[in-house]
Amino acid sequence: MYVHFDGYPDSKLPLLLAAYQHRFAGDLEAMTHHLIDDVDHGWDELGTDLLDGAPAALRRSLTGGDEYPSRQITNVICTDGTPAERELITQDGTDELEWAYVLHPHGIEVIALQAYDRGPVVAWDTDPRSRILANPGAWHPQSPAPIVAPHSRPRPSTAAPTSAPAPRKTARR
Repeated sequence: MYVHFDGYPDSKLPLLLAAYQHRFAGDLEAMTHHLIDDVDHGWDELGTDLLDGAPAALRRSLTGGDEYPSRQITNVICTDGTPAERELITQDGTDELEWAYVLHPHGIEVIALQAYDRGPVVAWDTDPRSRILANPGAWHPQSPAPIVAPHSRPRPSTAAPTSAPAPRKTARR
């Protein structure tokens, strides 16, 4: 699948994780059909319609309240005037692309194409609100994905406050 505005993982990965968890309810085959098989050429942009079915609070957290539809690439015409056929993107054809996202049964492999030919896999159950680094060097295939789970608010302490020990008096001479 080609996405013209392929985007950095800090923007696309939360969208894909939330889509898998909510819109497609963990059905990777349905997600694959929607994103890859049912598309003539590719996508101009992946939109917030992928968040359909997600809780409103999660949707707001990921989009800031912005809504925009996914848009497919349409009316692709070759230089000779004939309609273009869908092309298979291979490793050799990724020279100008920065990021690739490979859907696996256990998660999304995120590849920083300018640095590596493989990448770490982000589990499907990863919280889409996680903090995700977009630095290509951080996505080394032999390292864990550079993702930090969202912090929950610290709970107030229920322990009784302790008093500080009294200061020691020093003898004066």
